[in-house]
Amino acid sequence: MEDLRQLLAELADAPGISGYESTVANLLARELKPLVDEVSVDTMGNVVGIRRGDGPRIMLAAHMDEIGLMVKHIDDNGFLRFVPIGGWFDQVLLGQRVWVRTPKGRLQGVIGSKPPHIMDEEDRKKPVKIKDMFIDIGAKSQQDAAALGCEIGCQVIMDREMASLANDLVTGKAFDDRAGVALMVAALRILKGRETPATIIAVGTTQEEVGLKGARTCAYHQDPDYAIVCETNIPGDHPGVTKEQRGVCLGKGPTITVADADGRGVLVPERVLRWLRAAADTAGVPYQLDVGSGGTTDATAIHLTKAGVPSGVVSVSTRYIHSPIEVLSLTDLEQAAQLVAQAVLSVHTLR
Repeated sequence: MEDLRQLLAELADAPGISGYESTVANLLARELKPLVDEVSVDTMGNVVGIRRGDGPRIMLAAHMDEIGLMVKHIDDNGFLRFVPIGGWFDQVLLGQRVWVRTPKGRLQGVIGSKPPHIMDEEDRKKPVKIKDMFIDIGAKSQQDAAALGCEIGCQVIMDREMASLANDLVTGKAFDDRAGVALMVAALRILKGRETPATIIAVGTTQEEVGLKGARTCAYHQDPDYAIVCETNIPGDHPGVTKEQRGVCLGKGPTITVADADGRGVLVPERVLRWLRAAADTAGVPYQLDVGSGGTTDATAIHLTKAGVPSGVVSVSTRYIHSPIEVLSLTDLEQAAQLVAQAVLSVHTLR
């Protein structure tokens, strides 16, 4: 468990907004090298590790990118205006400390706005929008900000490191989807030295948060027979969410997706569901089934590739996703890796 915790911390703390995943890619390539026969990086920046074997080609996919921000304007007083890269809930950002990544190194900054003390009564009732926020790096002017290295297009990530909560819970940024990346690596560690009835294509995908882009191109190029996407999903075990809205919980095992985005995303084939559920039973892992109405995953792009790729999704329930304080259970993460490893071992049963 401690090895898994350390792996998740290193991956989650690393910077890597959509389109700029190279730091995470380097970490993943390092982890894959002793576990597969070859590692490469494709045109879209996807990290591809291939372990050759007899039987079908099974793709394990987890996206490396996190949501972030990008500098779009530096005003005369040195304050930075920004746009979101990926799906932020505006009010989560206000008051956060951030790192601005510049060609000269990273700069500490804080996200500010007009204070409520000088707002009129109506404005105080409304959430502050991203367009009304700015980043303060301490610059005195536009020229000062430039001298510090800040320019249009600089990436911005949250200033946050993974930390432990009570029991086996941890909190941090980018668990969506560095937890999936850690899950994929952990599954390959379990499979190391064991004969597998498949060629494994382990992929860290790029730009999932802005359109499932890396998964789409990589699946086309690698042409797998089957795919398992390693992800996070939203639980309903905290205040403000009903069990009717979200029935899955932390600490009750990994989640197997039945459908997401009300079926507009992936509708997992019945034979894939049977395969994943049987793998969980064989591994002695508890699991939860999930039908989602919100977002989707790389499986949406992968399963529509060429003539179609039967695809499933194994997730770790994660509270407060798309925030700097996401929370998950390390036990759920470990059990998800066991489930995925067993699924690979039993892929010959999938007909």
